[in-house]
Amino acid sequence: MRIISGKARGTKLYTLEGTETRPTLDRVKEALFNIIQDKITDSIFLDLFSGSGAIGLEAASRGTKKAILCEKSPKAIEIIKKNVEKTHLKDKILLYEGDYEAFITTKLKETPDIIYLDPPYKTEYVINAIKILKEQQKIKSTTIIIVETDREKEFLQQIQEIDSLEIEKVKKYGRASLMFLKNSLN
Repeated sequence: MRIISGKARGTKLYTLEGTETRPTLDRVKEALFNIIQDKITDSIFLDLFSGSGAIGLEAASRGTKKAILCEKSPKAIEIIKKNVEKTHLKDKILLYEGDYEAFITTKLKETPDIIYLDPPYKTEYVINAIKILKEQQKIKSTTIIIVETDREKEFLQQIQEIDSLEIEKVKKYGRASLMFLKNSLN
């Protein structure tokens, strides 16, 4: 796993051992950033379930004003810290250790321009996170929400049940799907 483009291009990243996390494949990451490349510069990017930090660090490398990373696993936090150091992107990274619900309700001060959600696949964290972000008014009408999942059909149905949330596009890459959402109302 590596940083694909930008200031830290080519930097190999540390990864977590075991099956607790599942890194986003380089081809999926590259496709994701090709789709949002014109929205990255000077944005506030939230990587809510950060794992190794690869997605948030890629955003920082490509020119975000700030990448906010939230991760619960102490092992993952240590890997993220190593990756932040290795990429020399410390000035653009805010790292929070802890549960995503507590983070959104008590620590998230900014309203992100781009929100990336890639929690463990067999959880309901995506829907819950979106609901909490909406309740806390952390999703603007211009916010891009990106969900990586292997349960596309199930999430499409659940997302349609969330008031004012629209599915803009879905891209499939093998087992993984990237779903691009937006809030039609503030």
